[in-house]
Amino acid sequence: MTELKNELIRHSAADLAAKLTAREVTAVEVTQAHLDRIADVDGQVNAFLHVNGEEALAVAAEVDAARAAGGSAADELHALAGVPIAVKDLIVTIGQPTTAGSKILEGWHSPYDATVVKKLRAAKMPILGKTNLDEFAMGSSTEHSAYGPTRNPWDLDRIPGGSGGGSAAAVAAFEAPLALGTDTGGSIRQPGAVTGTVGVKPTYGAVSRYGAIAMASSLDQIGPVSRTVLDSALLQEVIGGHDPFDSTSLTDPFNDLVAAARVGNVAGMKIGIVKELHGEGYQAGVENRFNESLELLKDAGAEIVEVSCPNLKYALGAYYLIMPSEVSSNLAKFDGVRFGLRVLPKDGPMTIERVMGATRAAGFGDEVKRRIILGTYALSAGYYDAYYGSAQKVRTLIQRDFDAAFAKADVLISPTAPTTAFKLGEKLDDPLAMYLNDVATIPANLAGIPGLSLPGGLADEDGLPVGIQLLAPARKDARLYRVGAVLESMLEEKWGGPMLSQAPELKTAVLGAVSNTAGGSN
Repeated sequence: MTELKNELIRHSAADLAAKLTAREVTAVEVTQAHLDRIADVDGQVNAFLHVNGEEALAVAAEVDAARAAGGSAADELHALAGVPIAVKDLIVTIGQPTTAGSKILEGWHSPYDATVVKKLRAAKMPILGKTNLDEFAMGSSTEHSAYGPTRNPWDLDRIPGGSGGGSAAAVAAFEAPLALGTDTGGSIRQPGAVTGTVGVKPTYGAVSRYGAIAMASSLDQIGPVSRTVLDSALLQEVIGGHDPFDSTSLTDPFNDLVAAARVGNVAGMKIGIVKELHGEGYQAGVENRFNESLELLKDAGAEIVEVSCPNLKYALGAYYLIMPSEVSSNLAKFDGVRFGLRVLPKDGPMTIERVMGATRAAGFGDEVKRRIILGTYALSAGYYDAYYGSAQKVRTLIQRDFDAAFAKADVLISPTAPTTAFKLGEKLDDPLAMYLNDVATIPANLAGIPGLSLPGGLADEDGLPVGIQLLAPARKDARLYRVGAVLESMLEEKWGGPMLSQAPELKTAVLGAVSNTAGGSN
């Protein structure tokens, strides 16, 4: 039985779906295998803030019953019915707490489901639980969670990226085959890069944000976390589509993503190297894997061209004015009056203002406070035009740079992050150094274009995963899946299998335990 469970947790979501449809395995067996895995290793990884075992097994049992009944009950099941999934704890769910990684929402239960959660429930995908994150999605390392840091399954002394490190670590540690994350400046893609997983930020508006606790509304986007490009395409098709509850939701259909991931051909496509997104400041091992990926795409028949986006050098500065400004506005509702934590002042008059001050002082962590203060300052009457207004102008210039680049190339390519995973605590006291981790991912959020990160190999210096980022024009998400699937296949051939199969060579016992009992390669 142990052998079967270890085999089940190593399958991709697509493979699990096929086995479930063929009734080679039951949804209850698949779900229980992942719940057992969580019980075995999450004490070390801390990917989950809440585990939803009873409900997940109940949904799995419904799927098994429908398949056993046959006929229309089985025919109506979604292709991913019975495939379990984890959800970032920034996305609200009925029946489970939603904390946003913050003490200010500790124990809070939402009265409604996010649109993406409704879609998961409609597809009968068992929700395993809620994953850890930097508080209110503010961070690049998942060290700013009020509930302790998540650890990278490749090396438990290193960060799993952020803010969605919990979702990426859960998938990398085989605790879930799929997860949902949110990406405001790289919070799906950067964790994907440092954990050897696939992370996708869809086109802004392609997936409803209704029910995702807002950090920066013009930048936030929900997206898939998985171990393969095809799995991400399958999940995006489940959660995507127009939502009347989200005023920024696109009406365009995005139904060709899975087909694109199965094309297997990039011949004749133009792949643009973004001059400003590699080179100086990037770790040598990251650059080496990036250059090898370019050669593989050339071998596959793609034409490699260099493009320049000169205003990207201002992207980090613009982002760290726009984002905290929107944070300052969005987090004003956490006031100790309407919901969540309430702290009463110890002495003096009991006014709303003093209750709000005491609650926010106790409930928010240092990084959240830092961004609220910065954003409030940037929005103040004397500085609005100089800071926030100017940053929005830079955003327009960046969008124009991308328009020009996509006139020359079908897809753009860069490293996802400038380095591999750094040590826990290494950058906590240097916020600017932490912010630089998102230098390659932030531009896509400012422009609203889709981005995908996939494992590009292991860095020479430390044997840790490197991410390769693909960018496409808005609404052209299918191009990412087409190119990503081809590059993934070629990289796996080069490295002798999926990137996570390389992990047993590393010092962590978390992934090694799976491979040693399940016949992992390498």
